[in-house]
Order: sequence, then C-alpha cells, then structure tokens
Amino acid sequence: MPQTIEKKSNSAPLHVAIIMDGNGRWAKRQNKARFFGHRAGAENLRRVVETCPKLGITTLTAYAFSSDNWGRPQQEVTMLMQLFRTYLQVEIQNLIKNGAKLTFIGRRDRLDSKIVTMMEKAERDTAAGQNVHLRLAVDYSAKDMIVEAARHLAGKDSISREEFYRALAYSQHDAEPVGDVDLLIRTGGEQRLSDYLLWECAYAEFYFSPVMWPDFNADRLQEAVNDFKRRQRRFGRIPEAAAV
Repeated sequence: MPQTIEKKSNSAPLHVAIIMDGNGRWAKRQNKARFFGHRAGAENLRRVVETCPKLGITTLTAYAFSSDNWGRPQQEVTMLMQLFRTYLQVEIQNLIKNGAKLTFIGRRDRLDSKIVTMMEKAERDTAAGQNVHLRLAVDYSAKDMIVEAARHLAGKDSISREEFYRALAYSQHDAEPVGDVDLLIRTGGEQRLSDYLLWECAYAEFYFSPVMWPDFNADRLQEAVNDFKRRQRRFGRIPEAAAV
C-alpha cells in the first residue's frame, strides 16, 4: 500500500526523485553546444544509478523529458530523442549487470513508435532487477497524469487515496504504485517542481543544489542523502517529546 502518511525511519529504503537540471548551462560554460551537456548528463545518470544501492535508495525517479520540453527548438528536441534512443541501446546491459529495473512513466502516444518499442523491450529485459528501480519520466506532466487519473475514476461516488494511487499508476504506465517520494533533488540552482510528481511529493523533503547535473556525482548524492537523514519528518504531527 502506498506510504501516504506513514513515517519512515532514516534506515528505511528510500524513494528519491531527481530533476536533472543544468545540462545546457554546463555545456555553455565550457563553450560547447547544448548536446554535449545532455550527453554528459546521460552518462552521469549511469554513475548515479550505480551508487543508489550503496545509499539505501531502492527507487530512483528521474525527470528525463517533460511534456513542456516539446516546446523547445525542434533541433534540440530531435537531438534529445536521438540521445534517448542511444541510451536505450547502450545502457540496458549496464542496468542488467547492476541489477537495476527500468520502467518509464508519462505519455507514450506522442513518442515515435520505434522509441516506444525500445522502451517496452527495455522494461522486459530489466524486469528481474532488484537492486534499484529506475523510473524515467518521459513526456511527463504531473498535472496531466492527475487529470487522467481523475478521468479514469469519473463516476465513482467515493474514492480512497489508495484507489487514486492505482488510477495514477495506470495513467502513467506504472505496473503498480511505487509509493511517495521521500527526497526530491533538483540540481542546477533552480528551486521549483516544474510539474513533477506533484501528488507523490506531498510530504517529500526537498534538496536544491547549485551543482549542474553532469557534475552531481556520487559524493554529491551522498551529501543529499545525509542531509535528508538529519531532518525530522513529522508528516503534520507533533513529536512525542514536544506533545507532553
């Protein structure tokens, strides 16, 4: 059942979400085209995924391509889609070797059919992975997913949170609900959610880093997790010591 309000101990498995921001600016600072930044970002994702099991991160949801990203210049969109194809061709064996399960959330009807076929094959090929569950958000909008889940439940007189979780999972192509996000990390210095996992981040802890995504290495991830573990998560309640 999704952990909607249950308090988790600091040693419990973590669901971490990452907004991988700053690829283009990272490239610009090096006087390179934005493509180099996006490619470096994809390579960094591999390193971060490999680090997750060591830090107790069992689920990692990464923002790869938002629905709003379709509004970028066509040349950049085409480049991002080609990079996505390359990722699916090159990284699957690495994911299998590292015991990572790969799934995708978001719309699929606007993606090229060949990419969708590759995504579905990648999900099948990595389904046995148990060390970390990597969820890539592609053509993703949290608002759209919530609206679609509500549409799916239209006509029901009473809806529980658990039912809504299942409808949300169905809407975004999750096989089953994965539960709430514990820690949301955004790199690149910006401090906003950008239409990402709005429902699942209701009680998430936020960690904003000025470091551009290609430079957000294992040590940086460790710092974020350590910061998270120092926080007291109350979920709207009062700690027992303060209640007396």
